[in-house]
Amino acid sequence: MKKVFLSMLSLVVTLAFTSCDNGSNTETNPNEVSLDPANLKGVLESGKEATLDPSKVYYLTGAFIVKSGAKLTIPAGTVIKATENTDSTVRYIAVSQGAQIFINGTATNPVVMTSAKASPAKSDWGGLVICGKAPINTSATAGGTASAEVSDLTYGGSDVNDNSGVIKYLRIEYTGYAYTSTKEFNGLSLFGVGAGTTLEYVQANHNGDDGIEFFGGTVNGKFLVSTDSDDDSIDFADGWAGTGENWYIKNTAKAGIEGSNNGTNGYATPTTNATLKNISIVMGTLANSENAIYLKEGAGKWTASNIYIDGAFAGKGIKISSTDAAANKNVTDGNIKFNPIQFANSGANFITSDYTGTNTTYITAGNNSGAGNGAAAPTWAAGWTAGL
Repeated sequence: MKKVFLSMLSLVVTLAFTSCDNGSNTETNPNEVSLDPANLKGVLESGKEATLDPSKVYYLTGAFIVKSGAKLTIPAGTVIKATENTDSTVRYIAVSQGAQIFINGTATNPVVMTSAKASPAKSDWGGLVICGKAPINTSATAGGTASAEVSDLTYGGSDVNDNSGVIKYLRIEYTGYAYTSTKEFNGLSLFGVGAGTTLEYVQANHNGDDGIEFFGGTVNGKFLVSTDSDDDSIDFADGWAGTGENWYIKNTAKAGIEGSNNGTNGYATPTTNATLKNISIVMGTLANSENAIYLKEGAGKWTASNIYIDGAFAGKGIKISSTDAAANKNVTDGNIKFNPIQFANSGANFITSDYTGTNTTYITAGNNSGAGNGAAAPTWAAGWTAGL
């Protein structure tokens, strides 16, 4: 009897220790992939996940593609530096349809994607490309897809709420590499990105082409900053249907905001449908060869309020070409409204454009604060941005 009791006691103790042992073990994720900080390039395959280490600097040495079904996480404070491009090995990061990226910067510790050069310059590398499954109007069929002009990845579809992840507190610098005059990277390129994606607190700084561009899709962009662009600061086209709220734009060579419907067919559907509010455009010291706001290629539908423009010069306030029949029709039909808008330090007669129709109330003047404080950098941009 004593032997049975001791055996049972031994079994209980063994089980107790085994239970404690199992509880203290840390399970590893079999799908987690470790990425080389000295040589970031290649493909993150479907079903795999990778999390960067913010204590290390990652050197982007080629294209890095996050494939459908994969997930990339970039913690606060992570720095990615792109080494020098060649035509055959352009440095850029691209997120495919069905993949997700989680950029988890903070106001005091943003994620930074920049050039590795000792003396960085615009167009040193490509930029960040996100491709989603939301609607576009450049496909031959409704709900169809197209191929992105950079990365050649597929984008577009019918999923309005497609979710490509979260992008918060990100600064992208020295981007805009051009393959040709018609095939150029932007700082951040959003191809058919859906409304399930979070896009907040992003700066594109020192851009060789556009700072931020929306190619269709339904994603909303809040607290966006675009500075020092050799083309447009923020551009949208191809049926983008979203809200742009709290944008600060400074130093732009062409348009502060350029908005199109479709470059081939100004009447294409789904129609660009932009709600814009709380925006400051400070034209700055660059060439300003286009207007502070340029509506083109059908323009689409715009509802814009609390827009503040500083530094536009004669004839460069708002432009709607008299030869753009689709854009002029949208104004005449009441689909484009600026109410109110303020031109500061811009001289007289800026509440005009080359619109040729009969709608005299699509623009109204008023005193505005723009993105927060008129021409001055808004308080929400403090700490994580540069060059303001």
